[in-house]
Amino acid sequence: MEVLHARCAGLDLSKRDAKACVRILPEVGSRTSEEVTTWSSMTAGILALRGHLLEGEVTCVVMEATGDYWKPFVRHEALWIEWG
Repeated sequence: MEVLHARCAGLDLSKRDAKACVRILPEVGSRTSEEVTTWSSMTAGILALRGHLLEGEVTCVVMEATGDYWKPFVRHEALWIEWG
């Protein structure tokens, strides 16, 4: 199977927090690393999550949320500052 995104993340958003799974394939033929973390849905937590994704050089993010819980994560200006 062809790898489309070697550095990607999936977010599961709720009222209180966000669960983030970052998957990185370092090299062709290498084993994929996977890290699951939990972040607060408050501004400081959203900014910390942003830093975590930038640090991992994540190029693609998908989200799952019920209701309007996604809005602070998508609309928070600070998430998109200096993001390619």
